[in-house]
Amino acid sequence: MMKLFVASGLVLSGHALMSASDHDAVRQAEVDAINAIKGITWHAEIAERFRGQPSGASKSLLGVKEGQLERIKAAIAKGDIVREDAPSDFVAPDSFDSETNWPKCAKVINDIRDQSNCGCCWAFGGASAASDRLCIATDGKLAVPISAEDVCFGGSFDGCGGGFLEDTWSYIQSGAVSGGQQDNTGPLGGGFCSKFSLPHCHHHGPQGKDPYPAEGAPGCPSEDSPSAPKKCDSDASSGHSDFAKDKYSFSGKITSYPNEKAIQSAIMTSGPIETAFSVYKDFENYAGGVYKPTSKEILGGHAVRIVGWGVDSGTKYWKVANSWNPYWGEEGYFRIVRGQDACGIESQGLASSADAKWSGPGL
Repeated sequence: MMKLFVASGLVLSGHALMSASDHDAVRQAEVDAINAIKGITWHAEIAERFRGQPSGASKSLLGVKEGQLERIKAAIAKGDIVREDAPSDFVAPDSFDSETNWPKCAKVINDIRDQSNCGCCWAFGGASAASDRLCIATDGKLAVPISAEDVCFGGSFDGCGGGFLEDTWSYIQSGAVSGGQQDNTGPLGGGFCSKFSLPHCHHHGPQGKDPYPAEGAPGCPSEDSPSAPKKCDSDASSGHSDFAKDKYSFSGKITSYPNEKAIQSAIMTSGPIETAFSVYKDFENYAGGVYKPTSKEILGGHAVRIVGWGVDSGTKYWKVANSWNPYWGEEGYFRIVRGQDACGIESQGLASSADAKWSGPGL
């Protein structure tokens, strides 16, 4: 990604010199154009995170490498991943929300994490969905966050440089330790083995009440991947202090859920799934509503967690948990149009199989 150098109100990008106010004027024009579209189902606002910077500044967080869908198809052909469609007689309800359907696991499901200024969305989406499924499979007995620190930096050589969804599920299948958010924040608190070590950051959207520094600003630098953890944090509780024993895993196949009904059936059966989608430039300006892309420029691939669905004024949508902290979007979530494979979000669903058996401390 091209670096930006800001000084005296000027932004230098390559050989082009533009003032910060010029970039703001361009971005405001984009926001105004989006909001002026007849029948638009979502609302755009200029993001404080991007004031003074050109459009497309969100690329650093889009850590799903190119070729994700092709890799899934190839893995299915080899038998490493199985494809699962919905039963022929499956009829989904108009709306469903994992958090309300499984109240014993509500805190786990509503744990909106923060990937910092690091492109390991692929690990966050999977670690969060796996945490949900672990809790649901044990009827709330194991309300434990699986460590994104362990998965991101142990499950790929590239870490913040990006990865693939199957890397996450393969790593967890073999065993990943517990671990919560930075500084033991979030609804599940601390005491787990390996919390995420990189700082909270403000991400792509209106600043609102977000108290965190913007990506690239002091307190949230561009992050290099730390070494994978080999021992638990010094403040881990006695039940999560032994790295070798604090492992959560599942048996069964990694499973592809490749369309709307398959995803709905999978979520209703076992809980949220991870998926990838293409991020268009206008997504930086998302503030709420049911997102439909209005631009043609793709910035990269991003991994997220689908937790439910519904209908808003006749528009079908997915409820999707992001990993850009709970101050972003709709309290950490966004909604995107459902039934159209918008941005490829319905063709890349991945998770544990419906018959997966979970294991870990406490079982």
